[in-house]
Amino acid sequence: MEESYLTEKIIGCSIKVHKALGPGLLESVYQSCLYYELNKSGLLVEKEKALPVIYEEVKLECGYRIDLLIEKKIIIEVKSVDALSDIHLAQVLTYLKLSNNRFGLLINFNVLKLKDGLKRVVNGY
Repeated sequence: MEESYLTEKIIGCSIKVHKALGPGLLESVYQSCLYYELNKSGLLVEKEKALPVIYEEVKLECGYRIDLLIEKKIIIEVKSVDALSDIHLAQVLTYLKLSNNRFGLLINFNVLKLKDGLKRVVNGY
């Protein structure tokens, strides 16, 4: 599937979850509900996908996990914070680099309008 189509579908599911729950809950709640909605919509979704770090020729299992990986193409990082910061963006960019993926979504559910908590992230390689 094309990334722009997937992104729109992901955003639609995210808005549905946000409208139902509103802001103020834990990240794990939003992540679980979004996982459910994305699966229900027919997308291939992997939750808490392990992400090893490769340093030189050594594969390190450091405990990094992608919140949600959609169709093996798009990384979703779920947040529930007062405001997104540069470190959140850096986290998604690092995950994109380590996983060799190009597209990600940083979604902060702790906002009144979800569009204010969405950030599309592209790794330029």
